[in-house]
Amino acid sequence: MNIKQAKTEIMHSVSAYLAKNEAGEYKIPAVRQRPILLMGPPGIGKTQIMEQIARECRIGLVAYTITHHTRQSAVGLPFIREKEYDGKNYSVTEYTMSEIIASVYQKMEDSGLKEGILFIDEINCVSETLAPTMLQFLQCKTFGNQAVPEGWIIVAAGNPPEYNKSVRDFDMVTLDRVRYLDIEADFKVWKEYAKEKHIHSAILSYLELRPKNFYRVEADVDGLQFVTARGWEDLSNLMETYEAMGLSVDETVIHEFIHHKDVAEDAAAYFDLYRKYQDDYGIKEILSGRVKPQIYERVYKAAFDERLSVVNLLLDGLQGMFENVRRQKAKTDGWYEFLKEYRNRLNNCEHPAECYEELYKEAESRYQQEKQSGFYTREEAWAKEELLKALRENAPVAEGSKEETALVFAEVKTGFDETSALLEQLECETKTAVEYAFDFMEQAFEQKEEMVVFVTELTLGAVSSLFLSEHGCERYFKYNEALLVGTRKAELLSELER
Repeated sequence: MNIKQAKTEIMHSVSAYLAKNEAGEYKIPAVRQRPILLMGPPGIGKTQIMEQIARECRIGLVAYTITHHTRQSAVGLPFIREKEYDGKNYSVTEYTMSEIIASVYQKMEDSGLKEGILFIDEINCVSETLAPTMLQFLQCKTFGNQAVPEGWIIVAAGNPPEYNKSVRDFDMVTLDRVRYLDIEADFKVWKEYAKEKHIHSAILSYLELRPKNFYRVEADVDGLQFVTARGWEDLSNLMETYEAMGLSVDETVIHEFIHHKDVAEDAAAYFDLYRKYQDDYGIKEILSGRVKPQIYERVYKAAFDERLSVVNLLLDGLQGMFENVRRQKAKTDGWYEFLKEYRNRLNNCEHPAECYEELYKEAESRYQQEKQSGFYTREEAWAKEELLKALRENAPVAEGSKEETALVFAEVKTGFDETSALLEQLECETKTAVEYAFDFMEQAFEQKEEMVVFVTELTLGAVSSLFLSEHGCERYFKYNEALLVGTRKAELLSELER
């Protein structure tokens, strides 16, 4: 299965394992809650989906890479305790609490979450001294003499032997106590994640043309050469920062992340072309309706790779506008909900300013608690902090009395009105850019394969499809229906692979 299917299966398991009966007991007792074992190549997103699952299920997450641990940190340190048996005293060895188990309890205390996921990565790559502990963990849900707290689901991940020489096989006794999920790399699934994470458009465009280079592991006379999804994502982060600093990313830098000489060389050549296309075609001018005649002349003569790159550049330009609208809308909606609650409370409030301050502190406290629990991505946390900052800056200046609530509310609503007006402006500009993009696509490509790719990507993108469904675009809906979205694109990409 792919990583997306694995995520769905784990979420179903979380729902089932945490379901309770009328007496408040877990319907599936802990002893029957089999740990989930994900087995798949490194760097395909096993850790990322655990973070997503914890956020979406609103539960805690404690994650460890077990190869970073010794037997002492996993099991606990031994100490001697005196005990009496049949009237005689004996020195008995016991163990302190495992660092891992202690981290679960600490997470519960810090976040207030009593349920969660304990995720152990690289579980089959441990040292010989730690291997028995890991088998005990999977079979008995304990580290040493300390059990995993009730309500915490165990998920472990490992690498197949072809990817790691340190891999240890699990015996039948262990495998008969776990749920085994075999995962494979899948570019189409990763692409959905990549768009949400804003992976550099040059990388996505390159992998659209060279999907076989998404994930490769090969051993030849020069040693092991490999490309992983993690490598592409980390390279993307560096490229974004380097470009902002005016630095170039050449083949040498790419090879530091993409450990396959031919792929690194090919990607470097394509990235240079991609940047050149961006300048030559003037994507901003196209989206503002100012297309020079020579641009059409060039695109008519261009090879297919270049034409498809231009389509991806257009999509990337639109994607930035769609994202700006989404962020502004989230801010406007959050502000609206705050003001709606504030207005409700004003009816029973003697001092409007104090009422506002109280509501603000509740919102801030709730955010801090949810952030501590791990319920926000970095981007979501930033957006929430921006909203809280705006709410703080627009707090009522004067104390006011109950009789002046209308004036106070009008005062605090001023900032919201400006934010709402900016949203309308961004929506209008984006709708216009979409129309200009279709103007260019129709004149440059008509109803050829490039138009299929363009419309398909607009449909598959979560942010773009939401914008188009809310604001409409007659030509988008016309082409979406007429071009058999997905089918012709699959055929096109299949031909490219051949």
